[in-house]
Amino acid sequence: MSLEVIPAPSPNFDARTAPPDMLVLHYTGMQSGEAALTRLRTPEAKVSAHYLVEEDGRVFSLVAEERRAWHAGRSFWKGESGVNGVSIGVEIVNPGHEFGYRPFPDAQIASVIELVGEIRGRWSIPDSRILGHADVAPARKEDPGELFPWKRLAEAGHGLWAEPPPAPGEPLSEGATGVGVFALQAGLTRLGFDIPPSGQFDQATREIVTAFQRHWVQNRFDGVADGETRARLIALLRMAD
Repeated sequence: MSLEVIPAPSPNFDARTAPPDMLVLHYTGMQSGEAALTRLRTPEAKVSAHYLVEEDGRVFSLVAEERRAWHAGRSFWKGESGVNGVSIGVEIVNPGHEFGYRPFPDAQIASVIELVGEIRGRWSIPDSRILGHADVAPARKEDPGELFPWKRLAEAGHGLWAEPPPAPGEPLSEGATGVGVFALQAGLTRLGFDIPPSGQFDQATREIVTAFQRHWVQNRFDGVADGETRARLIALLRMAD
């Protein structure tokens, strides 16, 4: 049965230049879903998304999928800057880290899973391009964050997830240098992040490792590339190839 979607048109969009082949999930990061919906429909705000999913599971449609919504801002993935042009943005109501980050209710996630499935039925979006806002803008964003159930989404058939045994070796953290850091950066680049390998574990590397952990490790998101973090990166690269 098709998901019931409530029309809530936003004027904040423009034309696409290519069909969407990426999904970007966000949390709203505001004190209420009503406030977020209002902002996403206010012309002066100059922000929007294609959909908003409330905590009770209601789904609002703001921008047609054929149009470019303004949800990701400065962003990058797999060599592409400004991913709005090739993505569909889904805002998921949650106060976020600023206003009281909390687990996402089951009804909400069930609607997200159904919505993602319907979107993928209309467009060719590979699992490796179902991402969070933090993945495409790691220096600026944290959402949807470490409480978002990426594993559950992947088990429903949407996105990548892996749980291999931890890799051997000492954890890598900010200030480290050498071949291990170069290999880590090369792997993150290959996955899609904007981190040209230098062999120096700098602030940008820490921010990207943190974003990676919020999505694919979740029991730690301190920007330290331990054995579990590196093992999951290697396993995801094998899945994404």
